[in-house]
Amino acid sequence: MSGIDRDLVAALRAEVAAVDPARPCDRAAELAGLGTLLVTREAAVARLAVRLGGHATATRPHAVRHTIALPPGEFSWVGSADHCRLAWLRGRFLARGSLSLAAGRAHLEFVVAQDEAEELAAHLADLGLPASWRVRRGAGVVTWKSAEAIAAFLGHVGASAALLELEARGVARSLRGELNRVINAESANLQRSVAAAGRQLAAIEQLDGDGRLSEQPRTVRAVAEARRETPEASLSEIAARLDLHRSAVQRALDRVERLALHDDEGIGQRRRHRPSGMAGEAAGGRRAGRGSQGGGPRGRAESSSPLA
Repeated sequence: MSGIDRDLVAALRAEVAAVDPARPCDRAAELAGLGTLLVTREAAVARLAVRLGGHATATRPHAVRHTIALPPGEFSWVGSADHCRLAWLRGRFLARGSLSLAAGRAHLEFVVAQDEAEELAAHLADLGLPASWRVRRGAGVVTWKSAEAIAAFLGHVGASAALLELEARGVARSLRGELNRVINAESANLQRSVAAAGRQLAAIEQLDGDGRLSEQPRTVRAVAEARRETPEASLSEIAARLDLHRSAVQRALDRVERLALHDDEGIGQRRRHRPSGMAGEAAGGRRAGRGSQGGGPRGRAESSSPLA
């Protein structure tokens, strides 16, 4: 975790440890949740254990870890009120729970005795907070990886202010992710638009250079001219400028690119638009050519007469 994440987790645990149960039954339940021997690095948790009746064992001065011996407490989940159950869970979290916020993901787990893991998971499910459990290196581990479940649990055990900060960070992270997604999508769209405009301008110049652009329908010529005058314009902007549908502008530019890539289509266009007089002269020339080669019956008869 980063330093900011560690500070937030420390503040959250300190806030939970600062909760002072008002009911004697809650104090007894939380004491039972802490266990009979508490070893912690957190001063706030150590102070809570002392408030609930524990006493510090002999330690070296300025010791990093605090070791608190607690009187044995009894707690039965069955038949206890919800506030007593939450007090007991608060004690288990402070004694055996850990929270990680690394890489923007929340992970909360309880490391307990192997035979307690399944029972603790069942207790959490009773409160509508189902958790998974497994055995890891001989210990039972009860885990949440859902941010919603973790936030609900922390709210139940009293971490209100720190929980708001955690949720605010989650919202900010979600907004940053959405903003990055939108920016990336817009950047990709802009790159595609620039590349398409470059292809279209090159195709227009090619068709204009070989005279095929002037043979195109009026709409195609108008769209080509608008694209040449405003290379940065979008299809919608060109359509609004020419009072056309966007689909008509798209079809016209697609036609321009297709003609530039396939010269035979342009040749076919020129042949279809050739004046009728030129077509007649070409047909007459072909007929004259066939006659000069003796292709018809009369030609064959004339050529064979001297040999008769």
